[in-house]
Amino acid sequence: MIVPLVLQIRAVYLPQPIEEFHFHPQRQWRFDLAWPDQKLAVEIEGGTWSRGRHTRGKGFAADCIKYNEAALLGWHVLRVTTEMVEDGTALAYIERALADGG
Repeated sequence: MIVPLVLQIRAVYLPQPIEEFHFHPQRQWRFDLAWPDQKLAVEIEGGTWSRGRHTRGKGFAADCIKYNEAALLGWHVLRVTTEMVEDGTALAYIERALADGG
């Protein structure tokens, strides 16, 4: 789902994000998309209706740690679903966040 969202971002002439951006100084965590200058990130949460990794206990707990660490480093993380990418909701959130400076 990263590619369709990047294409949507490009189509409306928003600044291009960095894909798979490594954000943490000690951990190997990456954001699906990031605008480092604005400290804005997007995480596409797949498998939300099919008991994917993000909705099962261990994966959910690991995501909580990752997102909390990101927040402590000053990042704004938009979490979106596959459906939000498909219906344009994810793009609308990104447009609003970038308009607000990240």
